[in-house]
Amino acid sequence: MNSLKLLEPLILPNGKEIKNRFLKSAMSETLANRDHQPTENHMKLYERWAEGGSGIVVTGNVMIDRNALGEPGNVVVEDERDLDLLKKWAEAGSRQGAQLWMQINHPGKQSPRSLSKEPVAPSAIPLQNYSSQLFSQPRALTTEEVKGLVQKYIKTASVAKRAGFKGVQIHGAHGYLVSQFLSAQHNQRSDQYGGSLENRMRFLMEIYTGMRKELGPDFSISVKLNASDFSSGGFSEKESLRVAQTLAGSGIDLIEISGGNYENPRMFKETEKDSEDIFFIDYAERLKASVDVPVVVTGGFRSVDSMEKALRQGKTSMIGLARPLVLYSDLPSQIIKGKSPQINTPRLTTGSSYLDGKVGSLMGISYYEHQIARLSEGKEPRITRNGWRPLWHTLKSHGLTGLLPRR
Repeated sequence: MNSLKLLEPLILPNGKEIKNRFLKSAMSETLANRDHQPTENHMKLYERWAEGGSGIVVTGNVMIDRNALGEPGNVVVEDERDLDLLKKWAEAGSRQGAQLWMQINHPGKQSPRSLSKEPVAPSAIPLQNYSSQLFSQPRALTTEEVKGLVQKYIKTASVAKRAGFKGVQIHGAHGYLVSQFLSAQHNQRSDQYGGSLENRMRFLMEIYTGMRKELGPDFSISVKLNASDFSSGGFSEKESLRVAQTLAGSGIDLIEISGGNYENPRMFKETEKDSEDIFFIDYAERLKASVDVPVVVTGGFRSVDSMEKALRQGKTSMIGLARPLVLYSDLPSQIIKGKSPQINTPRLTTGSSYLDGKVGSLMGISYYEHQIARLSEGKEPRITRNGWRPLWHTLKSHGLTGLLPRR
């Protein structure tokens, strides 16, 4: 077991060394208080994940604007008002040599009506698959507002660095604002931020280059990018490769691959017990062959053998883990100690196949949010297939707003 590639360090393009090949991918914690601040629950949760052995630990999405939330309980960082709390969070998530990276995000039009009466977007195009009762018609951003949002992303990253986070991740996937700009389906602007792919990626590239200038060449900056949004006329795999290559040529330190959005939610796909359907692995392999930066694929890894095989075959540079680290927070440490743990991520059910089809992905999100809450309270996760308990927990914690679709 000591010869596992999983346990080898990884050197990023900026020269920073990651102690192993485990990356705890972002999952929204929904643990912030009413002032959108991180809480003691964040400290306990991320200390637990850091001590679990991952080389990189990525936070749930931290929003850049308290008037633009993706879901209840988001942390917001607009300025340095919560710097002391952020320092405690960074310290907790950096135990045992882990690197805590802050994921930075803006939901764009994927902000529920109950949280945002008039969300903003590249263009005034509503979400198609959801009732107007859930999401309001978005307003198109002006050119000056787009430039202002670029500065907000940069400011949040600057605060993260000052607080002691070791890196940041720009959320450019799952149909949030950066993803909306990249997609010709959602971005029908006629200014310099719309039209050609070069123009549609301008928002992302200005965020990245602005961060790089502000944070310096040695600070780790990554992007989470859709392989595709799986929509006709939307962001294609070919376009994704071009964006990734442009980022790589500009000095990005790591690219994490995902895919889908609320209209085509591939990132919510459930994995059957004992099955291994590693999401986006073929795309990641093609991307990794075309860029000279680390590429990470997240989703579907359920055994040490599959993780090791993906690394040795050059399909990914790190193993991205999300839900398994909720149920097995010390999974990397177990593997480091020579164990081969069985990873069981239960498929939830209400007992009704009809209801399961209607609320299946919501049950999964609610279940893992419930288990994250338990971890943050020092409790052990509760592994069960009962889909009713997590739905009740979500209603109790967030009211009806908690039942809105989110990542």
